[in-house]
Amino acid sequence: MLLSIGIMAWNEESSIVPMLESLFTQSIFARLAARKLRCEVVCLANGCTDRTVVVATEIFSRMTRLHPARSGMKLRVEDITTPGRNNAWNRFVHEFSAREAGFICLMDADIVFNRPDTLERVLDAVEQNPLLGGASDSPVKRMAREGQPTWRERLSGATSNMTGTIAGRLNGMLYLLRAGIARNLYLPRDVLANDDGFFKAAICTDFFRAPLDVTKVVTVREATHLYDPYLSLGEVLNNQKRQMIGQATVHVVIEYLLKLPEADRAQLAATLQRLEADDPDWLKKLIAAHVKATTFFWQLFPGILAFRWQRLAKMPGIKRLTHLPATVTGFIITLIACWQAARFLRRGVSNYWPKLARQSVTITPAAAGAQPERISS
Repeated sequence: MLLSIGIMAWNEESSIVPMLESLFTQSIFARLAARKLRCEVVCLANGCTDRTVVVATEIFSRMTRLHPARSGMKLRVEDITTPGRNNAWNRFVHEFSAREAGFICLMDADIVFNRPDTLERVLDAVEQNPLLGGASDSPVKRMAREGQPTWRERLSGATSNMTGTIAGRLNGMLYLLRAGIARNLYLPRDVLANDDGFFKAAICTDFFRAPLDVTKVVTVREATHLYDPYLSLGEVLNNQKRQMIGQATVHVVIEYLLKLPEADRAQLAATLQRLEADDPDWLKKLIAAHVKATTFFWQLFPGILAFRWQRLAKMPGIKRLTHLPATVTGFIITLIACWQAARFLRRGVSNYWPKLARQSVTITPAAAGAQPERISS
């Protein structure tokens, strides 16, 4: 078994159909079969109250009978009754995934592959470079309108362009890790978002024991998937609030880990599991203390006031001017979201992972073969 794929699914009855249909058109399955290697796909249905489990099981059953590379595929659905992304991630990596897998890939259930070789390219990037710990593809926003994009779509596209300037970025919607690295990671219960940021920090510092080296993770530009963006103000604010809460909790975790003995950091998964077993609220208490010591909401974590402007500064030439409106808008949204996040955290940490209704865009398997629409500003 070379590759183990986990699909995060929380009430994805409608979106998981086009996602799985596009997944099984990926060239990776035929490629591995030709190499006499196997791949497993596990749908991690966590706390689902809709028909996600039934729908995924039906598609897996059909693919097991009909897929051309079915002899090298192992498909199953894990119905995890306890909801929570972190719990599903931990159980997949440490319990469900095949022990012999060399690489572990996580992806969301509401994306659609628009290129047949996306997973193959991402796997190749890590498999062929022993210095890499992980890789992501390049997410592309799917816009609803044909022709001229709206001003909101232009702002959204410009924001994505600037996010692409981040060096050594792991994209939380789809990423692949070396299995040995993944199994030395563990998500504490109260890391409320930005797990990809936590993983990047751990990988690029050799589990917080070395200076940051962003070359240990890579974004594969030629590998892409489509996703529906948030365009309404309410959904954008909710998503940014979640991101700010996540950034703050990851900052608190990392600051705490850096104070531990190096031996504890070297065995990071075991250390985090022990901390949670000894006191399930250990992180909640650290976050409460951090927020109490924070005078202003823009001090939740370093760089809140600067990161959008730093991304703008990395844009070439005239794009600094054309992307200025998106930067200003994003900066204002960030400030509002940080204020909301600070209020939330001061009331005591609890799970905040709203089911955000993204822009309604129908993505069919047939459309998945189309080239992505890129927004320029």
